[in-house]
Amino acid sequence: MDGNGRWAAARGLPRAAGHREGVEALRRTVEACRDLNLDHLTVFSFSTENWRRPPAEVAALFDLLRLYVKRDLKRLVQEGVRIRVLGAREGLSDDIVTLINDAETQSKHNTSFNLNIAFNYGGRGEIVEAARGVAQAVAEGKMSPEDVTEDALGRFMWTADLPDPDLVLRTSGELRISNFLLWGAAYSELMFMDVWWPDFSQAHLEQAIDAFRRRDRRYGGA
Repeated sequence: MDGNGRWAAARGLPRAAGHREGVEALRRTVEACRDLNLDHLTVFSFSTENWRRPPAEVAALFDLLRLYVKRDLKRLVQEGVRIRVLGAREGLSDDIVTLINDAETQSKHNTSFNLNIAFNYGGRGEIVEAARGVAQAVAEGKMSPEDVTEDALGRFMWTADLPDPDLVLRTSGELRISNFLLWGAAYSELMFMDVWWPDFSQAHLEQAIDAFRRRDRRYGGA
């Protein structure tokens, strides 16, 4: 979900205003995904690299997570949405961890739609954590080195119980994936749209899905 800051700058507004509009775009996109009968939406809301931003902007991003969960959690739970938060919990404030745990606990039995929020997340960090889990299992005698396969490593990922993404879509026109779902996106279709995230609409989502459907996915085969 890229382009909040540039959207705000183009309007002479503070970056925080762009992030607030980004939350509204997220709300629209969740509804659009459900209207289009999609099963999963994974959004990159805060990366491990985002800690390098000015403290005021980081604080604003955390405030928006608080606002989104507190304002929408009850409705999402009632509508059958399951929420998962992917990423490291270390370094987060106690109230944010509690908020995350409450969202996951209250929605864990829901099955109508899956909203996965990558927060304090990095694709390399996910792989490192999985490698640590495998190393510990081997050290404890629960696995042997010969047991370390792609499937075995995948079971230690933060995304272990999620399907690999079919489509990775980045807004704002930037042509990179910036450490997002590096393991799961090995065979994902990539799409880059020249629209800032606050302006993202159901029409953009439908355009992306239509383009995805026209692609020939061979997974390395002929």
